[in-house]
Amino acid sequence: MIQGIIFDMDGVLVDNRDIHIEAFQIFARRYGFEIPYEKMRDMFGKGNDEILPDLLPAELIREKGVQALSNEKEAIYREIFAEKITPTAGLVDFLREVRAHGIRTAIGSSGQRANVDFVLERCRIADQFDAMVNGDMVTRCKPDPEIFLLAAQLLNLPPANCLVIEDAFAGIEAADRAGMPVIAMATTYSKQQLGTTKHNLLVSDFTELNYDKIVGLSKL
Repeated sequence: MIQGIIFDMDGVLVDNRDIHIEAFQIFARRYGFEIPYEKMRDMFGKGNDEILPDLLPAELIREKGVQALSNEKEAIYREIFAEKITPTAGLVDFLREVRAHGIRTAIGSSGQRANVDFVLERCRIADQFDAMVNGDMVTRCKPDPEIFLLAAQLLNLPPANCLVIEDAFAGIEAADRAGMPVIAMATTYSKQQLGTTKHNLLVSDFTELNYDKIVGLSKL
């Protein structure tokens, strides 16, 4: 039976794929290089410790360090997203509905704590979550299941009783490895692209979800 829902942040709480891409492009131009879109396409859902060494020149990593570069890029992201940020369609109503039925909720994100706080504050949804896990709290980011397992622990629930909502391949794999059912959300990737992943339900956004569908997944 589903007793808790763990929400990824990027691409789930907010539909922000293009904002992250824009931030990476601005960041790269500061240092005189470009990042091809093809290189960024598969980065979503992972932590910056894994993303940045794949995207940035090795000499820049050695000079500045991953943490400083990560902080710089995410500051750009928050600056350009601040005035246009909005929750993913249907999110607020869905949160209120499932919580009214006693479902516990948590965030399980590979993002920095600063980014999670930024989204919760700007979207005014901080009070809708019982627990929060971010990439700064774990040693291994997605596709490792550590983030989701810690979120279940903070909810005081067995992993099998927690449902994950994810938009990215790495996150869907992490949920599967954690032994949790997963709803795949086609924001960052299309439904066709996500069609081959191990998911229990595939949706476009939260307008296609409600408490009854969550109960239905409990019976699968």
